[in-house]
Amino acid sequence: MDGGVDPGNVPVPVKFPLELQDPRGLWLLAALAPLIALYVLKIQRKRVPVASTWLWSAARRDLLARSPWKRLVPQVPLLLQLLALALLALALARPATRHKAILGDHVAIVLDTSASMSALDPTTRQRRIELAKTAAWEALSALTPGADAMLLEAARSPRVVVPLDRDIKRIQAALDPLPARDVEGDLGAAVALAADRLRQLGGESRILVFTDGNLAQPDAFVAPGVPTELFTVGSPVDNAAIVRVDVRSGLDPTSQQEEVQAFALVVNHGARPRDLFVTLRLAGATDPLASRRVLVQAGERQPVLLAFRPAPGDRLKGLLVELSPLDAMPVDDVAYARVPPGQKQPVLLASEQGAPWLERALLSDPQVDLWKGKPSEVTSASKEGALYVLDGFCPAAMPPGDFLIVNPPPGECLGVTVGAALKAPAITSWSHGDARLRFLTLDGVHVASGRALTVAGPSQALIRSQEEVLAADASGPGRSGTILGFDVGESDWPLKASFVLFIRNTLEQARTHRAQGVVAALAGEPVRVPVPAEVTQVEVLAPGAKAPERVAARGGLAVLSETQRAGHYLVSWQGAQAGQLLVPVNLTSERESDLKPRPLELARQGASVASAAQLADAHTDWSYLVAAVALIFLLLDVHWLTRQPTRKAPAPLRPGHQP
Repeated sequence: MDGGVDPGNVPVPVKFPLELQDPRGLWLLAALAPLIALYVLKIQRKRVPVASTWLWSAARRDLLARSPWKRLVPQVPLLLQLLALALLALALARPATRHKAILGDHVAIVLDTSASMSALDPTTRQRRIELAKTAAWEALSALTPGADAMLLEAARSPRVVVPLDRDIKRIQAALDPLPARDVEGDLGAAVALAADRLRQLGGESRILVFTDGNLAQPDAFVAPGVPTELFTVGSPVDNAAIVRVDVRSGLDPTSQQEEVQAFALVVNHGARPRDLFVTLRLAGATDPLASRRVLVQAGERQPVLLAFRPAPGDRLKGLLVELSPLDAMPVDDVAYARVPPGQKQPVLLASEQGAPWLERALLSDPQVDLWKGKPSEVTSASKEGALYVLDGFCPAAMPPGDFLIVNPPPGECLGVTVGAALKAPAITSWSHGDARLRFLTLDGVHVASGRALTVAGPSQALIRSQEEVLAADASGPGRSGTILGFDVGESDWPLKASFVLFIRNTLEQARTHRAQGVVAALAGEPVRVPVPAEVTQVEVLAPGAKAPERVAARGGLAVLSETQRAGHYLVSWQGAQAGQLLVPVNLTSERESDLKPRPLELARQGASVASAAQLADAHTDWSYLVAAVALIFLLLDVHWLTRQPTRKAPAPLRPGHQP
């Protein structure tokens, strides 16, 4: 059996003909105790002087007794009140009988937890995920005695929440806390996983899928070879969403000053036009940076541009693009980004003797922010997205960004072996397809001296001299690295236009990697975060989390696998190059945001589609009948207490009796 279930050791749940759909109503039975206490508690009598105690002997005995309690005497009102109170408690517990059972020895419950399940249903005023969980609860309660079930979650990737188990209460307890994720769902993968688990078992198997029917990937749903039933929840809902966001640094065409430009694509999936406000603000701030009012027609896709001039302290802070007013699915009404680090590319040039040719080529680009330092400052100096140009030495650890190492000393250098000296090596070939060497030629370039580089594979060789490698690719996770085995000052390459093109290509590659660090990731997908090479662990603070989670890092890269919620993830690390990085994660899925009903043509695939309301109809609720019987007992009690007592006729006087 899957999940280590032993049928011989697992108790078979007993199915009763009467079920309590809300057992919390039985708490009303606690009122029986004070009711009985009222009948056994003595009445506090008022002291009144009388001429004789002969007619008040019973009251005199009560006053002389020390105990405040008296013996419980069965009375008709007490019996009627006890029955009425017990029946009211039973009515609040919603007793019901089931007249439909779900047959099957093994049943897989697949719950859709994609983002569309967070939409508010206009009919029931409940989230679709709650309606689906209620229907799944009903299905678990309708299993035949001896059947076992398993629970799977269908989000971005499938997950087995509870393996096959006969303890239905345990599965229902695991079902309750499952939320709707901020991800694009893949229902077909979850059904395929359930079918794969059930095929290994004997007996009759079934798959029950609970979804809103808005499949982001309907083509991925394939007949699993196991009887499958889809139960749909939710009513049609109009929805507007942000399905794309991009934030870049640009120039104001009027003032030519640098500004941050946020592009958002708004889609109206409703049947009526929507009048919306698109607002841009910093995370944690209430004042907007920019706002625009747009009228989006039904089915229209409208781009919106919002721009602002950032303050010096705004760089790398979180940004929010919001739609207002919010609709039935708020998760796609907000998109997350961050303020770009600036339009100029930071470059660190580190050299002991100075590198005038490299400095001149770098400064030929007006969008370069160059600062010079010593080799010892490479580990301490850190700017996000910076290009590190190192002349005459090799760092002990891989720099945190793209790097260019020129004329390293002999020995190991970041995975490349720098070998023997070469005298006047002639350049014979170079990698035309590499981005760093595009649009240039090395014909006519002469090198006076250099060193041979030994690489692990031919793909690492960028520039060759007959059988020797003069330039090699030393890229690492999340960064591009280049090693030149010769001093450019010992060649005529700086006098050629190809040298400036090589530096420009290297800068453009660094700019591309720097811009990619600002683009938001898609919720549910792993996020690769570049970190310093010596960092082995990072702390990740997820949106809404109270404490950070620790994630391992290796080779200058940390992978965030759990991004089930949209928002800003704060990644921080310690060490010689301590730092932090804000990672925006978005839903931005047009297919998931479209909440209009879609026909599910699954009959030819061996799957049936029905409404989840059919499972609720399998119950007969007796709450109203039980409450009516309780009301009858209360009326009988009132009648008993207000009835007119019958008077007996006085007995006739006996002869000779004196009145």
